[in-house]
Amino acid sequence: MLTIGELASYAGVTVRAVRHYHAKGLLPEPERDHSGYRRYDAGAAVELIKIRTLAEAGVPLARVRELLQADEEEFAAAVADIDKRLRAEIRQRQHHRERIARLAAGDSLTLPPEVVEYLGRLRTLGVDERIIQAESDGWVLLAAHSPERVPEWMARKREQIADPQLIDFFLTLSQALDRVTGDPRLAELADKLAAYFTRLAEEKGEDYVDDIDLDPPLVKLMDTLAFDTVPPARRLIELLRKRGWTGWTKLERVEPTRDAAPR
Repeated sequence: MLTIGELASYAGVTVRAVRHYHAKGLLPEPERDHSGYRRYDAGAAVELIKIRTLAEAGVPLARVRELLQADEEEFAAAVADIDKRLRAEIRQRQHHRERIARLAAGDSLTLPPEVVEYLGRLRTLGVDERIIQAESDGWVLLAAHSPERVPEWMARKREQIADPQLIDFFLTLSQALDRVTGDPRLAELADKLAAYFTRLAEEKGEDYVDDIDLDPPLVKLMDTLAFDTVPPARRLIELLRKRGWTGWTKLERVEPTRDAAPR
């Protein structure tokens, strides 16, 4: 006869595990002997090893009793069902691992790969991280709102960042981030940007420049995110309006203000 410690040792489990299986009703708890100890026979050891083997195979304890009592056909069916569930869990965990790997690599969990690639390109070009953060936050909202349009928008973005004039805009804005809102370089930047938008509109049409079909509340939210992250952007939009263009997320042509036409 075995003590609980000896039983646990033979089965390769802890005494605590044996007591847990008692509590779950998986392993019968013998009466105490005249010395006050519980003694287990060889059958208990065999049963405990079966329980341990099933538990280590990933069988929920709630189903262990069922399997121990099942006949051969029922056991095979139950094991097949458990295997199916485990394979589904493995696929889900693998998906989680892939997303965690992206996070560990510094990529956002909430952005499509093509957007992550685009943001990486901006970093390579030397664009300030605050501008990239504003871009990233905006793309999080866009990807959640209209995921089916992300490839279309990103194709246009890739085309645009190949234009040295737009890259110059990003780099100039990067240099202006820590300057006061009255810095004359913002006016110079507005001139460059207005000229760039005008050239695009003339070459490819205004539909190409303004093709963000979004609800006004979402546009306002995205603009607020950008302005909070890149404060000079708000002043830049004011200057752009005087030059015939307005909008950060949704660009639109407007009538230039008479007292501040483009220089």
